[in-house]
Formats: sequence, structure tokens, C-alpha cells
Amino acid sequence: MKPDFRLYLITDRKLFSSSEEMLKAIESALEGGVRAVQLREKDLTSRELLAMAYEVRKQTKRYGAKLFINDRIDIALAVDADGVHLGGNSMPAGAARKASGGTLMIGVSAHSVQEARNAQENGTDFITLGPVYETASKMQYGEPIGTQVLKEATRDVSVPVYAIGGIRTDRIAEVLQQGAYGVALISAILRAADVRITTAEFVRKLS
Repeated sequence: MKPDFRLYLITDRKLFSSSEEMLKAIESALEGGVRAVQLREKDLTSRELLAMAYEVRKQTKRYGAKLFINDRIDIALAVDADGVHLGGNSMPAGAARKASGGTLMIGVSAHSVQEARNAQENGTDFITLGPVYETASKMQYGEPIGTQVLKEATRDVSVPVYAIGGIRTDRIAEVLQQGAYGVALISAILRAADVRITTAEFVRKLS
């Protein structure tokens, strides 16, 4: 199932003073043209995550956008999300597809060419690869992989690859030239002075 979006917004409520502020930012991003949102709030309890997922599902449905839940197949199915996004320590994509009865789109995070290959072999629909550039939100994954690794990965796998990590509007052309299908963003949108306008600029440069 090939994704029909080029811009993939990933949430981080720790960038905000409250969950309500984050929901407002998501709404602004949807107004700006985002058509895929990954709810990635790993430290919430199941009950808290479910409640937030229902709210974001309402938002995405209003704009005809897709909703992905990080790791939690049960939450994704409960809120009628479009997919799940799996990390390196999560179950393989094929197992996730089986667990969801084949109803969910599957995304997988990768940080090297080999991890991208593995994700494809396991049956993912798309991959987020990075961090391509230096970025505070991805410091735990080590040094940036750079555009050369991005280029090698996009040549090695046939599923869409989204560049993540330090992506700015002035870097869109470069990652697309290296074969990226699109970009995944966190702070570049959520911390923008004007979320709607910034999102619209990313959408324009990806079109």
C-alpha cells in the first residue's frame, strides 16, 4: 500500500506546555496541508494515549488526513487509525500486518541502509530514515547519517523512504535529489512561529 502523502508530521507534546496546545498545533498543520500524522507519545499510559488518539483521529478525519499510532496496534485499531509506525525494537512489519488483519498501513523507522533493507524484507509500506542532518530531537540515535546514506538506501529499497532529522525548507530539494519520497518532521513544524504557514511552505516545496 503506497502512501499518498509526502509530508509526515510526528507529534511530541513535550514541545508544548499542555496537550491542548499540541492539539492546536496539529490543527494548524492540518489547515496548512499535512495529510498524515503519527501520534508518537510513548510515555503516556494506555488510557491517556487512547484518549489523545481519539482526539487526533477526529482532527485528521475532518481534513481527510491519515493517522498513524506509534507501536500500539491495539490503540490504532480501537480508534480506526490508518496505520502504525514501528521502531527498531518493535515487532516486525509482517507480524504487525498479521496482528491487524491486514487493515493497517505499516511504517518502520530505520537508521542505516541495512535497517532499511530489513524493514522492506519484513513487509513495511514505507520507511522513515535518519537522522539525515543534526537535530536535537534525534540525538539519541547518534551522529547524522548524511545524505549519502539516504541516497544508498533509496537505491537499495523500492518502498518509499521519508527523510527525517534536521529537515528544513531549504533542504527539501537536496533530500528529494537523493531519492527521498518525502520528509518526516517534528519540531520544524511544531515549533514554528506560524505552524499553518510553515506547513504550507513545506507542502509547496514537496509538490
